[in-house]
Amino acid sequence: MMEIANVSSPEVFVLLGFSARPSLETVLFIVVLSFYVVSILGNGIIILVSHMDVHLHTPMYFFLANLSFLDMSFTTSIVPQLLANLWGPQKTISYGGCVVQFYISHWLGATECVLLATMSYDRYAAICRPLHYTVIMHPQLCLGLALASWLGGLTTSMVGSTLTMLLPLCGNNCIDHFFCEMPVIMQLACVDTSLNEMEMYLASFVFVVLPLGLILVSYGHIARAVLKIRSAEGRRKAFNTCSSHVAVVSLFYGSIIFMYLQPAKSTSHEQGKFIALFYTVVTPALNPLIYTLRNTEVKSALRHTVLENCCGSAGKLAQI
Repeated sequence: MMEIANVSSPEVFVLLGFSARPSLETVLFIVVLSFYVVSILGNGIIILVSHMDVHLHTPMYFFLANLSFLDMSFTTSIVPQLLANLWGPQKTISYGGCVVQFYISHWLGATECVLLATMSYDRYAAICRPLHYTVIMHPQLCLGLALASWLGGLTTSMVGSTLTMLLPLCGNNCIDHFFCEMPVIMQLACVDTSLNEMEMYLASFVFVVLPLGLILVSYGHIARAVLKIRSAEGRRKAFNTCSSHVAVVSLFYGSIIFMYLQPAKSTSHEQGKFIALFYTVVTPALNPLIYTLRNTEVKSALRHTVLENCCGSAGKLAQI
């Protein structure tokens, strides 16, 4: 039994990643590192500003801070290992590291789907029910929705990832990807994976299709409410409150839909790696830029926080 267990669970996995294109690895290392730094700084700033500025102590920025923390965690679970593999000839990850990576990436990916749907409901309440907004989106509900997002994602990850981890791999340890993801681990299995695939499709429906449906319904009601606003200024303000979230949803779901609608041809797998690189590295860096560049409240809070800290530091120096 020990021999079977040892064969079924390799000590290390080989992440082939972009090794088929070695000339690209140095360029990709620089690009990935740049986006990772931007992602950590940008999302960190949003979390800090949302906490420090009392004007941003609203449901919208509470959920935005959750999204920023999620993006930081998601990209950190993947990028350091990717950078190590791009930098040197060693392309391996330990069995334990691989398991942790696909547990976390599955958890945070599912959580983001639900969290984006929750944020769309918040925007629906703000625009379609403005007089009742503070009553509807009270702090207890916001906290409950955020916890439901995180716990829901954790639950599906525990079930799906555990079922995947139990699959015998029979010594197969070469992963044609740059990180450990549930579908690519399932491809290494030497037994029938019908049950795992059924669970994955069911989880995809619950955590991808349903949240996307709720987002579309929310924005359908929002669009109808905006069209009823008579003044151009009123329509512009309503549009500005939603435009950042729409852009983030479009980036996130657009990359996922494009990835899974790829035709079954020889180049589609390589294209899938670059699309995965987009939603794991680029999107978490773009999200804070979208919210800061398109949101006057965040820009104002950022300026206020910077000036307050600078003036406070200057005052202390002057007293010395």
